[in-house]
Amino acid sequence: MSSSDYDAIVIGAGPGGYVAAIRAAQLGLRTAVVERTHLGGICLNWGCIPTKALLRSGEIFHEVGEAANFGVVVPGKPSIDLKKMVERSRKVSAELNAGVGFLLKKNGVDVIWGAAKLKGNGVIEVTKPEPTGRTDPEPPKDARGPGRYTASHIVIATGARPRALPGLEPDGDRIWTYFEAMLPPALPKSLLIAGSGAIGIEFASFYRALGAEVTVVEILPEILPTEDAEIAALARKAFEKEGIRIVTGAKVGDVKRSKDGITATIEHGDGKRESMAAERLISAVGVLGNTEGLGLEALGVKLDRGLVVADDLGRTNVSGIYAIGDVAGPPMLAHKAEHEGVICVEAIKGMKVHGLDKLHIPGCTYSRPQIASVGLTEQRAKAQGRAVRIGRFPFRANGKALALGEREGLVKTIFDAKSGELIGAHMIGAEVTELIQGFVIAMQLEATEEDLMRTVFPHPTLSEMMGESALAAYGRALHIPPAGKPSS
Repeated sequence: MSSSDYDAIVIGAGPGGYVAAIRAAQLGLRTAVVERTHLGGICLNWGCIPTKALLRSGEIFHEVGEAANFGVVVPGKPSIDLKKMVERSRKVSAELNAGVGFLLKKNGVDVIWGAAKLKGNGVIEVTKPEPTGRTDPEPPKDARGPGRYTASHIVIATGARPRALPGLEPDGDRIWTYFEAMLPPALPKSLLIAGSGAIGIEFASFYRALGAEVTVVEILPEILPTEDAEIAALARKAFEKEGIRIVTGAKVGDVKRSKDGITATIEHGDGKRESMAAERLISAVGVLGNTEGLGLEALGVKLDRGLVVADDLGRTNVSGIYAIGDVAGPPMLAHKAEHEGVICVEAIKGMKVHGLDKLHIPGCTYSRPQIASVGLTEQRAKAQGRAVRIGRFPFRANGKALALGEREGLVKTIFDAKSGELIGAHMIGAEVTELIQGFVIAMQLEATEEDLMRTVFPHPTLSEMMGESALAAYGRALHIPPAGKPSS
């Protein structure tokens, strides 16, 4: 392989990496992507996609249990086949994994299979990858193997892995990360989850739907700490109604393992301690960037708390080296990584591009109920000293929500009181992870309350609540009693 063979090499074939590689190839750059375990990365193989497949199984099990309320008679008591649930989730991932390989090939992107290390001057040394201990797929048949490769531009897209706190190191048996939680050998009767971010809450929702006793422990005062406080409080109420025990302002301390499970000491903020036993513990306390072994320190690439420091075009402090996705810092979301990949390679090509506005990146939690948000929370907006107008519209006042049997939920919109610009939207309830994109587009286009009020929402749909929420912010909601004097 000569030094002129590649204009760009992307290290990591997750959502950010493979999208960056495809876009680079579309722009005429000679491109390769280096991967050591899975095309599609954690998201497609062990994160976003398979967890949603499992959550869907949990939703269907729940719906079957509610069938009588819809006039549907299901003979006998429904039961679960956990093995088939897991097999289905793996099948979905495998199908998409193959799809990524197909897309890379059709776009003329070379796949180099192995572990990459940067040697300087655009040289990358690729060695045989170490086995992960999980079921790793075979590399594509036409993939290149270990060797030395050179490119003018190197994009680091190596993602992140679960953070392991002292005492909560995963053992694959009693203490799980999301890897093990997606491949349960049997349904645990009881489960302790450390951390209440999206990962922890989604697993809590899935396992509770199947009948496990679930406790979630969060060190901060409330669950879902990045969400709007009002939405987080509603989520907590909904989860507790489903039977999930939630302990906030506390942390999981000493953990003892035995053949029957674990016994953990829960340390409360007021100094009290309690002992809690469970069959399994899921550690969901965040992730760490995958920077080890890349040779970044030797090249002088700036790191901050294990993450690569990059600007809004993906450029690091070392010319010719870029970073995108989880390894480049929060928010650690697949869709953020994809857009960063596109922006990065378009900048490499010399196109006029704008950096990604992180305020316009939506966040979604696929629990029951779902949570979705974009923009400023009410607390952040007020902390910035902004005068705001807030609209709220409940699911129970929406005809489609009642027809679906989904009466619990809320759509909340936040507008700048001076300009009328939409600066935040926060939702909880059925299918809000699909609805949120309407608000994302509105914010991207700098929409005001007037724009939303003039928008026609189809009836009957859940999306009507989005328009009603904007109306409510200005005292003009049509399907809930007025909170004050209507605006003219």
